[in-house]
Amino acid sequence: MQKKMMLIVLSVLFSAALFCETDDIKGEELEYITMESGLQYAITEAGTGEQPKKGDKVVVHYTGKLEDGTEFDSSVKRGQPFSFDLGAGRVIKGWDEGFALLHQGDKAILNIPPDLGYGSRDMGPIPANSTLIFEVELLEIVKEKKIEQYDTVNKVVLTTDSGLKFILVEEGKGKKAAAAYEVIVHYSGFLTDGSMFDSSVKRGQPFTFTLGMGQVIPGWDEGIALMKIGDKAKLIIPYELAYGENGRPPVIPPKAELIFDVELLDIK
Repeated sequence: MQKKMMLIVLSVLFSAALFCETDDIKGEELEYITMESGLQYAITEAGTGEQPKKGDKVVVHYTGKLEDGTEFDSSVKRGQPFSFDLGAGRVIKGWDEGFALLHQGDKAILNIPPDLGYGSRDMGPIPANSTLIFEVELLEIVKEKKIEQYDTVNKVVLTTDSGLKFILVEEGKGKKAAAAYEVIVHYSGFLTDGSMFDSSVKRGQPFTFTLGMGQVIPGWDEGIALMKIGDKAKLIIPYELAYGENGRPPVIPPKAELIFDVELLDIK
């Protein structure tokens, strides 16, 4: 898949909280709660909605500041809320943990220590080892859409010389994919234990790339080249054709065989 800079990495389970300290924000004394991880949060305005669960998409507004008050990012100023799948490791640990504590409609302050933020890395305007302070609002919770894997019972398994396994689930009638063409696909990716780690179907946004140009993992370049428009197929990709011995922690473990249900929507 295309490499995208993640706003944050890794998810954390939160545990029992202890009341800790107070602070004066905008003239109001706030009662902060400190989690065992070191995350501190305070509710500035209570909402009336439910709490999100792991896998739910949350839509949020935020303003991020350093401890000296320097603002480094704000969805509020852009006028564009930010959304992510809670607990999927696509945001910093402090966000995955912090937003799981909120209810829809809550406004809160999250004080995120470096090890739950960007750690010892410089990240643009954020210096290494920075404590991050986010003013956040949980605007909406979109419940996880259940994605079922393709049924491959009684389907023929083609194993290529590279070790890729290709199973045609449903045959289309369009033209065949070829290198250097732009292909538009829907996909859902699973680990061998059945857990889904990514899905364009869930996002409702097809994925586009140029076939055979190394823009995706080798198993994709090889597997989708076997398809034509309208085909639905299951690709079982050995780790050598995926993310290798190291994987892509925390989402893809080391030496992970990956399973993709793919539909080829169009070729340009």
